[in-house]
Amino acid sequence: MGIKWNGSFIPVALLVLSVVSLIALILSLVGIHNTTLPPQNKYGLVFDAGSSHTSLFVYQWPADKENNTGMVSQIFSCHVNASGISSFTKNPPKAGDSLRECLDAAMKVIPAERQREAPTYLGATAGMRLLRLENETAAAQILAEVDKTIREYPINFQGARILTGKEEGAYGWITINYLLDSFTKYSLEHRDWIHPSSGKTWGALDLGGASTQISFVPADPIVEEEEAARFRLYGFDYTIYTHSYLCYGQNQALLHALRVIVNSSTLDRFEHPCYPVGYTENITRTSFYNSPCAKQQEPAASGNVILQGLGDANRCQETFKEIFNFSCDHNTSCGFNGVYQPKVNGKFLAFSAYYYTFRFLNLTEGQPLAAVENAVRTFCARDWAELKSSYPNERESRLKSYCANANYILTLLVKGYGFRNDTWDNIAFQMKAANSDIGWTLGYMLNLTNMIPTESPRPLRGHEDGVWIASVFFIVLMLALCLVFLLVYFLK
Repeated sequence: MGIKWNGSFIPVALLVLSVVSLIALILSLVGIHNTTLPPQNKYGLVFDAGSSHTSLFVYQWPADKENNTGMVSQIFSCHVNASGISSFTKNPPKAGDSLRECLDAAMKVIPAERQREAPTYLGATAGMRLLRLENETAAAQILAEVDKTIREYPINFQGARILTGKEEGAYGWITINYLLDSFTKYSLEHRDWIHPSSGKTWGALDLGGASTQISFVPADPIVEEEEAARFRLYGFDYTIYTHSYLCYGQNQALLHALRVIVNSSTLDRFEHPCYPVGYTENITRTSFYNSPCAKQQEPAASGNVILQGLGDANRCQETFKEIFNFSCDHNTSCGFNGVYQPKVNGKFLAFSAYYYTFRFLNLTEGQPLAAVENAVRTFCARDWAELKSSYPNERESRLKSYCANANYILTLLVKGYGFRNDTWDNIAFQMKAANSDIGWTLGYMLNLTNMIPTESPRPLRGHEDGVWIASVFFIVLMLALCLVFLLVYFLK
């Protein structure tokens, strides 16, 4: 049986078509509105358990774009109000308790519905590496107490562990280059992810309390395989040189310098070239021998020693040079203590203690090496009473050490790593990039959560602007034609 057409069919059909077109237009507009709504975020937490302090960092990224470069951002940081966890050997439970204040604060930052899925890590560095050498049982007890405390919170805790020096250096290198878009960038011109044309990455210089790390891409192939780390990131292969020097962090270097000054003498009074003129300190001998870095050295006598400041930058540097061995085999390039190191290459970011010391001395603005050395000499020559008057809010334990710290940094970078007048300008002293703290924690989380893909990411593609405009134009045109036909029909 065929369909019977009658006079009422045409206007009804046109009316239905008009309504459908109107609905399609409304839905298209609503759809565009919905695409502007922010996606749900994911969160991650990383504890940096260093030798002298512990910090907690909270990171955030859009749930639907976790593989896109530059999307991970730091939204919160908290510095634990206690010394490093390695100091709690006599009371391990207090190591865990010390983290509660920062954990409580983080729970107020992360939405409750997102907390249980937030990956959380604790990485301990050189302080715990030294403790493990000295007392492996105590180190294990501290990690167990830290683990116990963190598991009380509604987060996805992945465990607490001691990082190797190589890991610490490599993750710091990843963090810097991730934040500075050295791996890949999104090109508006090409509407795709591209590898930066220069192909250049930043080197990483990290100075902690108990260790120091250097990581960079050398100009020539790496000769000794144990000093190499390899990554495939965004479809490109990277081979970096990275080495960590345990016992050459800032705090341990100062203790080592004290041992050089005392030099197995039984005297009880010594001149300290790195301390300000007018400063005196009375300390026990065991306080600077009681470390695995002392290599089983024993103090020449018991009791205390009195240190008197000289404020002599030149003698201070000469003292620090004695804690290094700068000799190399004639066929080998090395940093110090006979450790293989290629010639420094490219630009570097120096962070942690490098930055804090040079920031205090106003030396983070890219001054030439000669100007930096002159500024350090001038600072070291200042009288202790005048320093305290000029910096009334600075803790005296820090203020008396800035001369020593600055001279140690100069000795380490110039004599140890091989920076010269022509390469010094390649060092930038920073602690933040892209609103995130520079350190190993971000690189560690990115690696463990697989948020840096091994291949180039492809951006999610929605409707192109031209397609959407054409679609809306077609719907409006059809709606107008339907109305015209209806008008003509009823006029007839």
